Amino acid sequence: MYKEYKILRISEGGCSTLLFGSANIPEKKLEQELNAHAANGWSVVFQVTERTRFLLVLSRESLVITLGR
Repeated sequence: MYKEYKILRISEGGCSTLLFGSANIPEKKLEQELNAHAANGWSVVFQVTERTRFLLVLSRESLVITLGR
């Protein structure tokens, strides 16, 4: 059982979404964030992909990650 939780949100790049209509989740940023939190004792508890509206006509994906320790 975890005693504390933290939420991370990693999103697609706004410029790529605007120019190309879609982009990829920045894997290097995701890896760096997870490694930094793991070094402090955090573990991934749950992860979900969220799609939100971006500039009225485009959509943008984000990873919402729940960490616990």
